[in-house]
Amino acid sequence: MKIRKAILPVAGLGTRFLPATKAMPKEMLTVVDRPLIQHVVDEAREAGIEHFVFVTGRNKGVIEDHFDHQVELESTLAQKKRQAELDQLDKDLPGAGETSFTRQQAPLGLGHAVWCARDIVGNEPFAVLLPDVLVKAQRGCTAQMIDAYNTLGAKANVIAVEEVPPERVHMYGIVGVGKTAGKAFEITGMVEKPAREKAPSNLSITGRYILQPEIFDLLGTQERGAGGEIQLTDAMIRLAQKQPFFGLKFDGTSYDCGSKLGFLTANVAYALDRPDLAPAFRDEIKKLLG
Repeated sequence: MKIRKAILPVAGLGTRFLPATKAMPKEMLTVVDRPLIQHVVDEAREAGIEHFVFVTGRNKGVIEDHFDHQVELESTLAQKKRQAELDQLDKDLPGAGETSFTRQQAPLGLGHAVWCARDIVGNEPFAVLLPDVLVKAQRGCTAQMIDAYNTLGAKANVIAVEEVPPERVHMYGIVGVGKTAGKAFEITGMVEKPAREKAPSNLSITGRYILQPEIFDLLGTQERGAGGEIQLTDAMIRLAQKQPFFGLKFDGTSYDCGSKLGFLTANVAYALDRPDLAPAFRDEIKKLLG
């Protein structure tokens, strides 16, 4: 079945970026000149996603406004004959009926956020994209995952993974590696933040998932795990007892924009990829580095 819908959990408080996120959602922080959430939606659209389900919280209305027409702005741009800017705004805007917004009314974790979208997604496989993870790639990470999914069978679940230094495995969800299946491999187990000596590999789960709808029933009965939250990984471990899970080592580089270092690094990487900015920006970096 085609992957048509994507869940984007955007209810987090962004406390690591205070005071910047006191009045602005962290998902609206910009990497160069595009909000984080726009970069992620761009990736999903490239992969053929047709419907975007945003799981929001309080003070997140600006995200909904971002994916809507801004009549006054568009009128002003039209009067000033700023056609390039108008065309860009139109290009970035999802079509009517392609977005849904639902509230996560309490901060109960990623698993709970995904569960909040159950009635909108319905009984079909879907993607989950975490907006604080950007993946810079020639072909988007989600598109690569859907390519793999289409070869793996109707009840496959796919998780994007990447290598991390062994001394940092305790910071991530880590997967066990089984038989290869095309560009993917069978996942033999999932462990949340294992000690280095107990980690089944050094491949970490990286903010992109394709999941079957049966995960919703499991999330609905999932007990709270680490941090007192409903963990998506815990429900995936249960689902893996009934359905196959595969890992995909995607081609590209991820940036954890939930951390200040990852966010700043992403800004540099994306700016250096812009022909209109890169030459002058590279010179400025050289000056700063002496």
